[in-house]
Amino acid sequence: MTQSESAATYKILPRSRLRVRTPELLLSSLAVIITISGYALTSLVDNRYLPKQLPSLLLIMVVLIVIAHIGVWILAPRADATLLPLAVFLNGIGFVVISRLDRDEAQAQALWTAIGIFAFVMTLLFIRKTTTLHRYRYTFAFLGLIAIILPAIPGIGSEINGARLWIRVGSFSFQPGEAAKVFLTIFIASYLTDTRDLLARSRRSMGQLFIPDIKFFGPLLVAWGASILVMVRQKDLGSSLLFFAVFAAMLYIATNRASYLVTGLAFFTGAALIAYQLFGHVQVRVQTWLDPWQSPQDEGFQLLQSLFSFGTGGIKGTGLGLGTPNQIPNASTDFIFSAIGEELGLIGSISVIIALILFVASGYRIATRAQRPFAQLFGAGLTTIIGIQAFVILGGVTRVIPLTGVTLPFVSYGGSSLVANYIIVALLLRISDETQKDNLASGTTLTPIESAPQKGFQSK
Repeated sequence: MTQSESAATYKILPRSRLRVRTPELLLSSLAVIITISGYALTSLVDNRYLPKQLPSLLLIMVVLIVIAHIGVWILAPRADATLLPLAVFLNGIGFVVISRLDRDEAQAQALWTAIGIFAFVMTLLFIRKTTTLHRYRYTFAFLGLIAIILPAIPGIGSEINGARLWIRVGSFSFQPGEAAKVFLTIFIASYLTDTRDLLARSRRSMGQLFIPDIKFFGPLLVAWGASILVMVRQKDLGSSLLFFAVFAAMLYIATNRASYLVTGLAFFTGAALIAYQLFGHVQVRVQTWLDPWQSPQDEGFQLLQSLFSFGTGGIKGTGLGLGTPNQIPNASTDFIFSAIGEELGLIGSISVIIALILFVASGYRIATRAQRPFAQLFGAGLTTIIGIQAFVILGGVTRVIPLTGVTLPFVSYGGSSLVANYIIVALLLRISDETQKDNLASGTTLTPIESAPQKGFQSK
């Protein structure tokens, strides 16, 4: 393709936006139908008649999806067409289960969904180029650390369920740590973009182990260490694990050196052992994980009820509204996957897991296609946040790993997490749209859902 043909294609593509984004609209509509059908079923079980607010709910959901779709259509017309429908599907399944457990929480979750869609569109509107984020890495590092520290400040922070993660203003509360995940990912991606070659090549020998020069690795280590220490102080082991995993994954992706993973794992294991000795709540979590029957009516009650729920659900589940997942404390937050396992069974549980896997796969596909190093690392970091968060909570409720207090992305009840996740979707779509523009400029054209051979993460 000649340069003139490439330019012509670049100008023609916006005229076909509606055709290009039709799969996204159809998939999102299917997610809405599933959500409305599930909500109607739970209402029929509870009240034996369809709720009066069903038409209003349907109209609101359609309006929200149309707004999100139009936002992408106008602001990122070449972006991937699968991420938004997957997010809507997971959000809808979570809303149905939350409405089954607590109608008041369902109303709050519906409001947070609207706020999340608004944040999604605003992110696409104001972040037109990811290079803008790249230029202000230390500003985002500062904002991220401030967001982590805020809940620990007396008079500002609030402790809920044993973890001091919240800021409460009147009756309104939110978790600034959710924003910190995005801020620190921007910093790490930006810093690694400029130092990846030095980190990969510069090393010192320590016996059989090679380590990077501290002058290149130091700033990242300080930011990561500060966030981990603060998180342990706030009794939030889930976020500590999440930050470590994102940090280690991005470092490995940037340098392609497995020694960083091994060294990081050794450091984290040492920190975990120290935390186990120093903090009683860490010991309780580990002991409950090893043997929940030691205290079946106390610390082990939640985990045991979760396992009973999965056993009760079996293959097909008890049916929406026909189980007893409300016997699990905090079922709408930490243990919402257990409620899904009971009422939707193994089939429903696998459907949610497949949707999460597809989301993560799409995110990594966007990252590997990106032509700019910062976009590659940033996209990979954002996707890792969703993937690790899902693994941590799914592993916790099924007793694969010790339970930690994180939410299941898009599914669990929680406004701060939901809004942050929709912002992550918008940023990934921005990277995808930028990649398509770069491909058009170089004479390569791909549709938003077309696959292509991948070359992996490379320095350019």
